[in-house]
Amino acid sequence: MFARNKSAPHSGGIFREYFAFSSKYLQKAGAVLLLLAPALLVVLPILILLSGSLMDTLELKGYLTTVFTDGAEFIKWKLLPDYPSFANYGKLLFETPQFFVLFWNSMKLVLCVLMGQLLVAVPAAWGFAVYQSRAGRVLFALYVVLMLLPFQVTMLSSYLVLSKLSLLNSHQAIILPAIFSTFPVFLSYGGFRGIPPQLFEAARIDGAGELMIFFRLGLPLGKSGLLSAMVLGFLEYWNLMEQLMAFLEDKALWPLSLYLPEITWGQAGFAFCASVITLIPAVFVFIFGQDYLEQGIIYSGLKE
Repeated sequence: MFARNKSAPHSGGIFREYFAFSSKYLQKAGAVLLLLAPALLVVLPILILLSGSLMDTLELKGYLTTVFTDGAEFIKWKLLPDYPSFANYGKLLFETPQFFVLFWNSMKLVLCVLMGQLLVAVPAAWGFAVYQSRAGRVLFALYVVLMLLPFQVTMLSSYLVLSKLSLLNSHQAIILPAIFSTFPVFLSYGGFRGIPPQLFEAARIDGAGELMIFFRLGLPLGKSGLLSAMVLGFLEYWNLMEQLMAFLEDKALWPLSLYLPEITWGQAGFAFCASVITLIPAVFVFIFGQDYLEQGIIYSGLKE
């Protein structure tokens, strides 16, 4: 009798712990499902690209006829092709030399822009972050305002300046304005501002010069902001379109971002393959720079 009375509260505690654990588990499972739903929407187009690149022409025609004939039926699609084929990849990689020309045009534009931004934006961000002054704060505020202006606002003035410099229809028309972009200055500034200023003062007391402080302290400790600027810069200029359409006329100078829209219905499988290959460098850079990208975004939100 006494044993049952003593065990009753203990049993009730076990049930309460069980229900508490169950409710926490259900809440966690619900949160995971809510996060998986938008993730699936993001991943689904990539899965469609991969499956479409492995389909032959007849299978693609059966799925995409409604799109190109203005039919009223719903589109049907399979993520696993009935008859997988690598013929489109073979045609793209071994029978289309112009694809590689445009691929290297993309690489040339992106690498030149990023190298130029390292030479221009990083010292500018260092000056704004370390050497504080009223004029510097006003100039940095102007930088932020310029960063908010879309390309459509500055397109005409940029076109007139590039025309006077005889740079239209050349890669320099894309590279030079991008080198002096304000966005990498803003991100790099956040990384440098995250460094305690006491370190700079201690280095100066020990006899270190400004260049030594920049290379020995600034760059290693502020690398998160720099690398995040490089990652975002690569993603932006790898997919650039508007500036290219405004300033480049010769198709031999086009990068991949302008090549893909030119593919017609008869080359649907070819377009899927080109899209997959174009996506690979961006995904590679994003995966390996994801940690630095997150840190750079955090730094860019710091208040002075």
